[in-house]
Amino acid sequence: MVEWKKKSRRKATGGINNSVNAKTKSLSDRGGTFSKTVVDDNQKIYKVRTIGGNQKVKIAKAQTAIVSDSTKTVKAKILNVVENSANKHFVRQKVITKGAIIKVEIDGKEQSAKVTSRPGQSGQISAILIK
Repeated sequence: MVEWKKKSRRKATGGINNSVNAKTKSLSDRGGTFSKTVVDDNQKIYKVRTIGGNQKVKIAKAQTAIVSDSTKTVKAKILNVVENSANKHFVRQKVITKGAIIKVEIDGKEQSAKVTSRPGQSGQISAILIK
């Protein structure tokens, strides 16, 4: 997710840049923050107000994932994050993003699944099994 940053008050020469663009100032606080969805024993979901008074559900701590195979869909317990192409440090921090490969437990067996949803946007983790 894109985060807005305020423009630096200093110029490249070191002088102070006194730009008073009200639109840029108001937009700098928009965009929200990145919701790091981590693997935890307790599930934590929260809501954020969006434009138009709508609400977006974000998940901060995840315990289960909705894993689908070509034939069936089950709710599985998340064990660990194996790989994350978004950031190599997310594996160590157990952060789940779209495209991350997670280890899940289905019927007592450990299997790998690839996350297809955006947990920070949808509030749930959907995944497909990797053969």
